[in-house]
Amino acid sequence: MNLIIDIGNTLAKLVAFDGDIPVEELKTSNETLDRLPEFIKKYPFERGIVGTVFGITVEAERQLKRLRFPLLYLNSSTPIPIVNDYRTPDTLGADRLAAAVGAYTQFPGRDILIVDAGTCLTYEFINKEGHYKGGCISPGLQMRLKGLRAFTAKLPLIDSEGPLPELGYDTETSIRTGVIQGMKFEIEGRIKYFQEKYPSLLVFLTGGDIFNFDSKIKNLIFADKYIVPKGLNRILAFNNE
Repeated sequence: MNLIIDIGNTLAKLVAFDGDIPVEELKTSNETLDRLPEFIKKYPFERGIVGTVFGITVEAERQLKRLRFPLLYLNSSTPIPIVNDYRTPDTLGADRLAAAVGAYTQFPGRDILIVDAGTCLTYEFINKEGHYKGGCISPGLQMRLKGLRAFTAKLPLIDSEGPLPELGYDTETSIRTGVIQGMKFEIEGRIKYFQEKYPSLLVFLTGGDIFNFDSKIKNLIFADKYIVPKGLNRILAFNNE
């Protein structure tokens, strides 16, 4: 079995894979990986991979060094099963690259757009020839809500959960509708733009923030919360073939 360690900006995800199949996911601190010891007791892991956009703290590294099986640390020089055309590969987040690998592994020979609505809202494009061409990064949901509070004198920090009218009827609903509907329209607009250029486009949606898209867009989207772990698992397998 394979252990996938995806260290993000907000938390870390530990995923157990049996071959190509994700068996279980466990979330833990991205600073301490404190739940790693309990997770590795549950499965007979033979190897693992670490992908991080947060970095690896001293405590996290201490946890990783206790593992009794080999670990692959994903970086810009790690062999991958696609072509990376990003001009600054050293600055490319492991999650972005892994998402492209995870999507293309499932649908080789197709143009693919991956939308990841997490700490940041990111878009990744990989063409049908298997070339990762790059993507876009914009603020995620919580970042937008916190930004309104941080950079204004009177706007409050509100919860993303709550009434979502077409037009806000007070400050709270105006912010929530503006931010959430704005992200929804941004995603839909990006998808439509790529569809016009690539008519057979496949779209993957992942990340912690969920949106209700219009029916024409919704029917084109594959929701896959494991797209990044699947990509990391494929990279691990590729380096052990």
